[in-house]
Amino acid sequence: MRTETLEALNTERAARRAAILVTDIADGAQRLVTAEAIGADPLAPQLRRALASGRSGLVEAEGRQLFLTVQVPPVRLVVVGAVHISQALAPMAAALDLAVTVIDPRTAFAAPERFPGIDLVAAWPDAALGGSVPPLDRYCALAALTHDPKIDDPALAAALRAGCFYVGALGSRKTHAARLARLAEAGLTEAETARIRAPIGLDIGAVSPPEIAVAVLAQIVQALRRPETAA
Repeated sequence: MRTETLEALNTERAARRAAILVTDIADGAQRLVTAEAIGADPLAPQLRRALASGRSGLVEAEGRQLFLTVQVPPVRLVVVGAVHISQALAPMAAALDLAVTVIDPRTAFAAPERFPGIDLVAAWPDAALGGSVPPLDRYCALAALTHDPKIDDPALAAALRAGCFYVGALGSRKTHAARLARLAEAGLTEAETARIRAPIGLDIGAVSPPEIAVAVLAQIVQALRRPETAA
């Protein structure tokens, strides 16, 4: 690998941006395609599929075999609200290798014994995000689960402005309508707030907190792996 290619790859990695190294098997020629450049690349369909799967592998184009080395930042899940759903969701998400952080300023809920082995932050989201919790980005999912606008709304606004690949919020359609009005008053556009999945989770008839957690996690995986169908 040429030094400039390695440096470019490391730059994308440090910035938590995805990139794909395309290697021609026949002659070893390599080129780096950043996530932003995929749309204009002649291999765009194959590159998009590789990026969605997060897996490297061989493809064929114009009679040539190419190896796609996929570099995708570790996916993070930020859960706002140390509630019963979060207690079920956090370990399931960690089992899928998502880096999980639970934020809740209510210390009665944000107790370490309720979330063993999980990064737990007892702070208001607007103070935690970008502070003790790294800034959100497009490889982050955020699930707002408190039902408290003072806690959920700032986190949702931050996630939408950061372009998180998944933003979900607990609550009925009536609750969500009121939430949309508040976020509009806070300066978010209709196009931005339309990205919120509410009521949160796939519609599988979930009732109990663990079932709701399954529905939420499934929706996150869908948004990550099949973004074109995750409306």
